[in-house]
Amino acid sequence: MRENRFLGLALVTPALATVLVLFVYPLGYSLVTAFVDKGGALTLGNFARAWEFYRGDILFTVIIVCASTALVAAGAIGIGGYVTLGENPRAVAILKWLYRWPLFIPFVVAAQCMRTFLAKNGLMNNSLVALDLVDPANTFGLLDWRGIIITFVWKQLPFVALLVCGAMASLDRATIEAARNLGAGRARILFEIVVPQVMPTLVVGLILSFVTMMSVLSVPLMISGESPTMMTVDMAFRINNYGDYGTANALGFISYLLTGACAWVYLRRGVRPS
Repeated sequence: MRENRFLGLALVTPALATVLVLFVYPLGYSLVTAFVDKGGALTLGNFARAWEFYRGDILFTVIIVCASTALVAAGAIGIGGYVTLGENPRAVAILKWLYRWPLFIPFVVAAQCMRTFLAKNGLMNNSLVALDLVDPANTFGLLDWRGIIITFVWKQLPFVALLVCGAMASLDRATIEAARNLGAGRARILFEIVVPQVMPTLVVGLILSFVTMMSVLSVPLMISGESPTMMTVDMAFRINNYGDYGTANALGFISYLLTGACAWVYLRRGVRPS
């Protein structure tokens, strides 16, 4: 028994040490230094400076991430609903193949793809011009807040849709067939029968997507150079240009609070007795 215990500890120790060194220690250090000035004294000045300079960016971040999460939810429900209730096997197979493309693409690659696709002289506008849908003098770019939302939705939609499709596929088909026999349309079946049953899975996927999008630096940095911008860009700016870790960590603490609220909902659902 003792040998098995030591063997288990030996197997767990490298992973635990990695988590402590790379995640727990930086997290604790950033939380503490958010309340400390350059002289080492306790202060709330970092938060006052963060709120004075970046309150618009904080609101912008919340709006962008919430809007992206809502669009991801709508897209995941639409994809999952058609895959589950669609009556055209070929269209269902094509949709299954298409929506998974961005699943394993890193955010930095997704941002670069969208940067070349959404630019004023990018692939989207060139395609519209080639199809005679847009005059070359009237092309438009989406490298602003719209591009950030498009990139977030394109990147996170496959993850949530995959979870939702799996949950919908595991449902008892008898209830769906019974509703069809009673004359219910696909939209009514989807929103009144299917979605309520997969709501826990959908909520978990959206919470994980919310937390992920809150932490992304590459997308707002590469897609939009305008102001307001997201908090991750502000944190990088304060550190790289001023060496101001206090204000950057105060912004990080605010993002911890926002993501912590979502994590609390996730944990509540995870420990809720079935």
